[in-house]
Amino acid sequence: MDVWVIWLIIAGVLLIAEMMSFTFYMLWLAIGALAGLIVALAVPESSLLFQVIIAAVVAVLLTIFTKPLTHKLRKSRGFQDAVDQLIGKKGIVTEPIELGQMGIVKVENEYWSATANTTLKRDAEVRVLRRRSTILEVEPWGGDV
Repeated sequence: MDVWVIWLIIAGVLLIAEMMSFTFYMLWLAIGALAGLIVALAVPESSLLFQVIIAAVVAVLLTIFTKPLTHKLRKSRGFQDAVDQLIGKKGIVTEPIELGQMGIVKVENEYWSATANTTLKRDAEVRVLRRRSTILEVEPWGGDV
């Protein structure tokens, strides 16, 4: 198998992962992989190490120079992260949440790690209060625990 095919597969996998995460970081890695692919096609006798270095440099430069742009975009008026739309939504506890420990909740067909200020049993209905990274903070939906 040619090296450029491997770069193409890596870029494709990273693009699919980006579509699922919306973080923009995997997009930069995918573009770096595409740079490695271009080097592999343009200079077939180049070493794999050189291709990896080019891919890494492109990904790092994109990350550094687009960080202020993405930060500005996220802080702009009217921007709402898709995950932040979960706030206020109803969910179901699928793995019990103990005080001070995480459990699992299902919100709109997605499973999330979650914490609460109270113990919540399996199948309890909850309301999403806020999101911290990949962890939701929830409360009982109607006072039931």
